[in-house]
Amino acid sequence: MSLISRLKARAHELKTEVFALYGVMRDPRTPWYAKLLIVAIVAYALSPIDLIPDFIPVLGFLDDILLLPLGIVLAVKMIPPEVMRQSRADAATAAGDATQIGRAGAAAIVLLWIVAIVLVAMWARSAFAQDA
Repeated sequence: MSLISRLKARAHELKTEVFALYGVMRDPRTPWYAKLLIVAIVAYALSPIDLIPDFIPVLGFLDDILLLPLGIVLAVKMIPPEVMRQSRADAATAAGDATQIGRAGAAAIVLLWIVAIVLVAMWARSAFAQDA
């Protein structure tokens, strides 16, 4: 199996795990602190904006390669095993809905960034307009 094939397979596993975490988040048996971590992981995984931009050679992919798996491992340790098993099975069968959820998550993150940029611009305008 080539390196590219293994990386694609691992990426697919991570994507399935992220969707399993999304399902776990909605389960009432999941503790609140695990839900909070899961929200952060899912938002980061679906976000088109990375901590380190992907166009930076090597470093751009390190955050995806390191942060997502570490976050997933930590979240899985916080979740009851029976809840995680059921959610993984549900995520494996719901692969067709993944694109719609990914697009919705990406749209939400982009919208949040736009709102944040507008708010910062409005604040900067008011702060510097008073000095002039």
